[in-house]
Amino acid sequence: MQWYTYVAHFFGGAFFVNAIPHFGNGVSGRRFPTPFASPPGKGLSSPTVNVLWGTFNAAIAYLLVFRVGTFDFRSTQDAVIAGAGGLLMGVMLSRAFARLDKEGGV
Repeated sequence: MQWYTYVAHFFGGAFFVNAIPHFGNGVSGRRFPTPFASPPGKGLSSPTVNVLWGTFNAAIAYLLVFRVGTFDFRSTQDAVIAGAGGLLMGVMLSRAFARLDKEGGV
């Protein structure tokens, strides 16, 4: 496998994990921070914007994981690479949202 396939799968996992809170909050009718809020990433966007942003992130994840190289769910290596990207994004998001929660943003 080419090196860029590993990079694509890593970032695909990150985009997938980022899609989850946006889509989940959006379909639940809750406002949630997006890059389009004012101020970006701190203010709250509408549920519709969050559904669209979550769907966009999921589409990018799909393209990076399933359209770059070959991804096999049964391959431990493939799962670990995408999972590492998802784990890193999850930790970063948890820290960012915890900080916003303390400031009263989320």
